[in-house]
Amino acid sequence: MLLLSSLGLSANTREDRISRMLEENPEKEFLIFKFDIKEQIAAPALRRTQRAFAQADSLNADLILIHMNTYGGQVDVADSIRTRLLQSRIPVMVFIDNNAASAGALISIAADRIYMRPGSNIGAATVVDQTGEVVADKFQSYMRSMMRSTAEARGRDQDIAQAMVDPSVEIEGVIEEGKVLTFTASEAMRWGFAEGMAESISEVINLAGFENYKLVEQKLTGIDRIINFLVHPLVSGILIMLILGGIYFELQTPGVGFPILAAITAALLYFAPLYLEGLATHWEIIIFVIGLVLLAIEIFALPGFGVAGILGILFVVSGLAFAMVGNQGPDFSGVPLAEVGRAFLIVIIAFFLSISSSMYIGAKLLTSKGRIGSALALNTIQDTAAGYSSVDVRMRDLMGKTGVAHTMLRPSGKVEIEDDIFDATALTGYIDKGEPVKVVKYETSQIFVVKA
Repeated sequence: MLLLSSLGLSANTREDRISRMLEENPEKEFLIFKFDIKEQIAAPALRRTQRAFAQADSLNADLILIHMNTYGGQVDVADSIRTRLLQSRIPVMVFIDNNAASAGALISIAADRIYMRPGSNIGAATVVDQTGEVVADKFQSYMRSMMRSTAEARGRDQDIAQAMVDPSVEIEGVIEEGKVLTFTASEAMRWGFAEGMAESISEVINLAGFENYKLVEQKLTGIDRIINFLVHPLVSGILIMLILGGIYFELQTPGVGFPILAAITAALLYFAPLYLEGLATHWEIIIFVIGLVLLAIEIFALPGFGVAGILGILFVVSGLAFAMVGNQGPDFSGVPLAEVGRAFLIVIIAFFLSISSSMYIGAKLLTSKGRIGSALALNTIQDTAAGYSSVDVRMRDLMGKTGVAHTMLRPSGKVEIEDDIFDATALTGYIDKGEPVKVVKYETSQIFVVKA
């Protein structure tokens, strides 16, 4: 148990950039830039924040106002957003409209001022996994540290910030041991984590002391919305599955067809928005392409599965994962390890789901018992008594004839005999293109040849 006594620091005991700005410019018309975080804290929210700050800088805005309502999300993304707030030359206010839970609480604490709608909440920042289970203490320790350092940077009580993560913290009069701290609007005001309560954006601005102002809201274009959709981790995972699944099916049914077109389309949709956002760069796309080339060499040129195939898989997975990470070229020094791990986890999970589902669907397509197979399979019996035959009678007459290899046989390929092209298999070894061949065997509608 950690027993602490909170001082309940208020906004008046810390540096207030907003009050100083109002005092120094009493007659000025202030430009306030507003944007929303009303979604899960994930890649789209980070992209929206980065664009908002860039737009506010370009407009020379005096204040940034975030309209927030979120239950949380990814810790690494929240860390990137809170860092952007802490480093902003423009003061930032947050209006919590209902919820700022978990990652939302971390971001809110990084703002210069917090205002809350009556009935809203802030806190409950314990790190959990996708199932809602509390994760290992090393992740909690990282979150505790971020909450404390963020509160310290903004002059808020560090112990209270830690209590929003750590149930072992007990603060007299605030929270008892065994519970994770969540503040109501009035409690947040009492303990210095909110500057006021308001029902609307205009009321927030008036409470903050702005009388003469111009409000500009972030406007997302259609392209912005499409990119935000495509960079969502779930959508990225689906695109990875389509890329790998398309490649798998194309290898099962050689020839340029629908599977490879689907894979190419998915790859463009995956890499294009990440490239436009500066996450995916040339070298990551090159790594991905090299991986595909190595896999193709392993499958079509080299027997068995060895070094080229293993390297191909590693390059493909690495290219897809690194494209999600905001590194600068091969330099990952400024990238949190958790962000890299999350990217690889998404790709690896999508990789195994894609391969397993592709194998399942492939098996279904090969049988007439499944719904898909029965829809595609020919169920009518073609009886030989009715004149049907699967054998090309011309091929029976090729025994003993000679020709040339039309393509390289390794061991399968094509041969040219009497100006006709036939599929053939080399009985022993490989046969280079142009070498003379002789048909020595015919079996199951397939001719077998040797060097003549």
